[in-house]
Amino acid sequence: MSFSQQEIRNEFLKSKMGIAGIFILSTLIIISMVAIIAIPSETFSEWNNPSNWISYPKVAIPGWVNLFLIEKIPEHKIMNDPIKKMESSESVSTISHQFVFNFDYDDFPNDFIYEFSAEYAGSPLLEILVIRPDGVQLEILSTSLPNSDLITTHTERIFSTDELIKKKLFLQSEYFNFPVDNLSAEDIVFSKTDIHYPLKGNYVYMINLYGVNSQNQIPESKLIVGGKAFGIMGTDELRRDLAIGLLWGTPLALFIGIVVAIASVVMGLLYGVYAGYKGKKTDEVMMRFNDVIYALPALPFLIILSVTISNSIFVMIGFLTIFGWVGVAKVSRSMALQIKTRGYIDAAEMMGQRKSKIIIRHILPQLLPYAFASIAISVPAAITTEAGLSFLGLGDPSFPTWGQILHDANVYGAASRGLWWWILPPGIMIAITGLAFVFIGNALDVIVNPKLKR
Repeated sequence: MSFSQQEIRNEFLKSKMGIAGIFILSTLIIISMVAIIAIPSETFSEWNNPSNWISYPKVAIPGWVNLFLIEKIPEHKIMNDPIKKMESSESVSTISHQFVFNFDYDDFPNDFIYEFSAEYAGSPLLEILVIRPDGVQLEILSTSLPNSDLITTHTERIFSTDELIKKKLFLQSEYFNFPVDNLSAEDIVFSKTDIHYPLKGNYVYMINLYGVNSQNQIPESKLIVGGKAFGIMGTDELRRDLAIGLLWGTPLALFIGIVVAIASVVMGLLYGVYAGYKGKKTDEVMMRFNDVIYALPALPFLIILSVTISNSIFVMIGFLTIFGWVGVAKVSRSMALQIKTRGYIDAAEMMGQRKSKIIIRHILPQLLPYAFASIAISVPAAITTEAGLSFLGLGDPSFPTWGQILHDANVYGAASRGLWWWILPPGIMIAITGLAFVFIGNALDVIVNPKLKR
């Protein structure tokens, strides 16, 4: 039974399952476009570079969890857009950077870090102050940068764990009505003056660079206030933002699934139709070869090939295609055997048409609805197989696929440590993506096979 494109479209639109699949797939495509457009490609290529994520917190819980907690967890803040001011007189130039943020949490931050690069000549003075919500001004650090006769660039990270900062704050303990000698620098800065409890409100960090050269400047300036919550999906043990991994994993999963499905279905379709149409010894030899490939255990072979040859994602796509076409070839062969007995095929042969033309013009078009259904159903298998290989550590580590994220979670014991945000989101994304194509494939299968509809 053949269908026109209009009939297939009309039947498909009547299927609630098919519409649901298209809706999910459209959402995944939008997510893929957002990932490709919004996230810099450098972030993707630096996924496994630890220095790229040094400013992020380790195993931080998603920020939205605070919406469901009575006591709010401090969120990790990365501020790199300070309010800049510059003043200069005949003898002294002052560059001032201010970071203003609201602290509204029920626990103290983990730390605070100031990262900067300064261009200067001489030996300018760097001063770091903080103005608390209660009006108390604390001097955090006052230090001279390394002397240079020529204009030089100095890059440095200043950590709250520095003993100089701790001593500086300890000398200002008169502001507090309790001992501060056993407290960390961040505990002192963010504590109430009458009790060791977080002080909520707006904080202003002021960074001043004093020098005698008016050409002094601070081109890069970043303040990090460490917290236990970050972003939409939290972070992993290597400080990587899991939201970026999940977003980039979407186009990668669709690319792997669709490419493998199309390649394997096209290969199996051409192979099976040619064998069925030629018949006799050609059919026998081709189908015995098909049986040999079909009998091979795919997963063990994929593991062996990944270990011995390459774990490149493109090589993996090739391997998945090699093992994915055999089932399609069997079905398309049986359909070709039925189609070639019809009258219009005999008429085309009597008119002297070439066999290749008969296959392309008269047989393959009859199999297109089946091909589309097979492609849709084959995509989840390709995605889950890649995820399985990556989970076993045989995937391409340079790509943030969902399977690779789950592999890293397994390596660092995320399940035993209760780091659910590292495990559930990639698993759910794999399931949702597979579900979309299963819905579409089943809807098309009902149209192609009227027996299923009845």
